[in-house]
Amino acid sequence: MPTTPPPDADASAAELNARIRALFTHRDVRLTDEQRAEYQELLAALRRVERGDVTTAA
Repeated sequence: MPTTPPPDADASAAELNARIRALFTHRDVRLTDEQRAEYQELLAALRRVERGDVTTAA
């Protein structure tokens, strides 16, 4: 189970970036499998925010 809640749909890039940075407590500490999964979720949410969740018209 993730240690933090899933990314909020309305989270800003700054909020997502802060959560990503919080995962990396020290450069020599490796992420757990749980933390890596959370990191991937946060990156996906950050990409959606950065691109404005643009969808391609059919």
